[in-house]
Amino acid sequence: MLRKLYDWTLRQSARPNALGTLGVVSFAESSFFPVPPDVLLIPMVLAQRQRAWLIAGVCTGASVLGGLFGYAIGFYLFETVGRWLIELYGLEGKATQFRVFYDQWGLWVILIKGLTPIPFKIITIMSGAAHFDLATFFLASVATRGARFFMVAALLKRFGQPIRAFIEKRLTLVFLVFLAALVGGFFAITYL
Repeated sequence: MLRKLYDWTLRQSARPNALGTLGVVSFAESSFFPVPPDVLLIPMVLAQRQRAWLIAGVCTGASVLGGLFGYAIGFYLFETVGRWLIELYGLEGKATQFRVFYDQWGLWVILIKGLTPIPFKIITIMSGAAHFDLATFFLASVATRGARFFMVAALLKRFGQPIRAFIEKRLTLVFLVFLAALVGGFFAITYL
């Protein structure tokens, strides 16, 4: 089943609407959706390495725009939608603690956590809730999301064929590591 899903994703990544789909997933992940855009970014770059920079650019731009939407949720709708999303991810006990921490370390939180598998939507919503400076939030989001997605694209563009061979040979292992990173990100934001 995993092989069929992988092959389907590779086929979809070469379709004309693939960039739009990646943009939607990247936007949603930064504000409310739990699945990171890497599940599309990686196969898209592997399937079309010559378009790696365009793919990373769409992923970055949509992620930053989604981050602004997440910021707006936190800024304007924290007591309703924002709190509901935070509770959905099991982080309601951390919200107050996070606000205090964020007042002192906000820029570093955005820069560091934007590179990790820790869900970026939590950062965007809490940035708005903390009324963090919007211009600084925007620039930090561009830097950290751009670094993450362009680094993945650069590695795949440069070493694409060996990476693709590795993934295809050890698909179950790669899937389990990806799943562990995703769950680990949620665990880290919840318990650390």
